[in-house]
Amino acid sequence: MILRLVCCLILLCSGAQAQVTIDPARTVVRDGWWQLEVQVGLSKMTPYRLFTLDNPRRLVVDFQDVVWPDIAAQTLVSGDRATGLRFGAWGAKWGRMVVDLAGPMAVQEAAMQTGDQGAQLTIILGRSDAQSFAAAAGAPAGADDFAPLVLPRSDASRFRVVIDPGHGGIDPGALREGLTEAALMLQLGREVVNALDALEGVDAVLTREADVFVPLYARVQMARDAGADLFISLHADALEEDAASGASVYTLSTDGGSVAADRMIARHEAGDLLAGVDLAQQGDSIAALLMDLARDRTGPQGHAFAEILIAQMQAAGVRVNSSAHRSGQLAVLSAADFPSVLVEVGFLSNAQDRADLIAPQSRARIVTAIVAAVNQFAR
Repeated sequence: MILRLVCCLILLCSGAQAQVTIDPARTVVRDGWWQLEVQVGLSKMTPYRLFTLDNPRRLVVDFQDVVWPDIAAQTLVSGDRATGLRFGAWGAKWGRMVVDLAGPMAVQEAAMQTGDQGAQLTIILGRSDAQSFAAAAGAPAGADDFAPLVLPRSDASRFRVVIDPGHGGIDPGALREGLTEAALMLQLGREVVNALDALEGVDAVLTREADVFVPLYARVQMARDAGADLFISLHADALEEDAASGASVYTLSTDGGSVAADRMIARHEAGDLLAGVDLAQQGDSIAALLMDLARDRTGPQGHAFAEILIAQMQAAGVRVNSSAHRSGQLAVLSAADFPSVLVEVGFLSNAQDRADLIAPQSRARIVTAIVAAVNQFAR
């Protein structure tokens, strides 16, 4: 029965929940005698669920209404059986912790108990083999579900734009000089939505309105449920060197695309994997949508909007990459029923791009370009 914890939802209490804080002094991931021990200190009892995922091997633990400490998660790890640790917001009501496992391990014990300092969750993992681990791995039903953001369409003649700030929550995206791609894109996304809402006949909505993780497939579904006429995903890359700079716009291709597109695909998939999403469950639907888009009118429409946006960025004085229009098989651009683009607004690894993304007046040029492009495209 204990082994089935990997695929069951464990409810410890019911009713409305106040926020629960994590105590880093009582939180540790460490080696035991042929075991891996995970201890999480909480301010009080809260519902939680746990499961394992394969390729790569991970332990995923979700907590309801949790607030994570402002510390580097990796500092809580000791020993060799766990190779990494991440935590962050997961949807509106959950927080997620992901432990990277060095080898196949099985959950042997899991229990939350109360004490003088609050509650303590203890998880013990023992040795397993690859076949048994793979057989037990998998997210329980509902573990990756997200309520779609829906902006009611009061007038069918209004043009609906969905702005998608990349990354968020447990997936911060690129990091440089204390800045995270997730935070910068959320700030930019809010500014873009506010400006778009001022356009006559245009509605705009965000796929996330806080520092929370939203899987790639859920972002696409949100746009579909919101009745999107156009989908714009916002990102800022980071390379090992700072030579690359300037904005670029990605559209969907039917082949692998460029080296840069391959890198972008890897970054997207890595973000979902790091957050504990089982991408294997999404493969068939994404592939079908890619084929649909290749045959549909929205592919050429996305390409046309990309060209308009690049021209508007140049006109607004936005620094543009020498290869401004790129294409690749990006999951976030996979919808067949509305045109989509991914805008790489700059490189956090480049000092000038980084300064431009921090400065309000520089971000305003990006906002101006996006709004002008949407206005031209919608008309």
